Amino acid sequence: MNCEFCTISADNSGKDSCLLLFYADELLVKEQDGIILIPSVCDISLLNIETTNVHYSCSLNGTTYYAATLCEKTLFAGFSFKKLRQLSGHIADDCFEMTYRAFHIINWLKTNKFCGCCGKVMQVMRQPQEFSVQCPACGHTVYPRISPAIIVAVIKETEILLARSSRFPPGRYSVIAGFVEPGETLETCVKRELQEEVGIEVTNLEYFGNQPWPFPDSLMIAFTAQYASGDITIDNDEIVAADWFSATTLPKIPPKGSIARQLIEWFLEKQR
Repeated sequence: MNCEFCTISADNSGKDSCLLLFYADELLVKEQDGIILIPSVCDISLLNIETTNVHYSCSLNGTTYYAATLCEKTLFAGFSFKKLRQLSGHIADDCFEMTYRAFHIINWLKTNKFCGCCGKVMQVMRQPQEFSVQCPACGHTVYPRISPAIIVAVIKETEILLARSSRFPPGRYSVIAGFVEPGETLETCVKRELQEEVGIEVTNLEYFGNQPWPFPDSLMIAFTAQYASGDITIDNDEIVAADWFSATTLPKIPPKGSIARQLIEWFLEKQR
């Protein structure tokens, strides 16, 4: 067992801590009687696990959570690896959000090991109101990055606009999304993305909701909108297919847990 985990257990005054152990975008979980649980220090104390980037994540419902990166993917009896997106609906919502935060921070720490100004090794700085890394040589400070992105459900009478990205699994379609550019408002970004990717104009833009999406560091801000004009013209770069779909002709759509799925389910509810 890693010495970091021994320190964690001791620092927690005898109370058990839980460990969010990541390998790429998968989390090591404990499966017990059909229930998915986050492993505790005691759960993995006898396993030969090599980790890096061990750090405090948060405290939730009286339990302290730490996160770490697994150096290799090894299967253990009673444990399995689950992609983060698969956990929605299988663990409590607050615990699900906490795993997303931990994954975001893990990846941010990986890409900010060295100072961008002078190249020295950065030090983690944890204060009551903030979390950052700081260069001990020049003082340059970096905070966890959040990249705002829009996602929008466009409705045309009884149909919804869905598009297929070149990055999607075979057959999957979703609503249009894109990153906000410097100097843009969210509303301007929605209109630009729709014009660039599918060639249409919209009206009646309304805020729907938002969701942290740590793949790697996005905050997805969701909108609904009404079709105004234009014919679908795909860019054949990010978008390889797009069309209008009714509630009865939907293609494969994103899995539950994503805000894209929530937007599509909102559309379906409106058609009932």
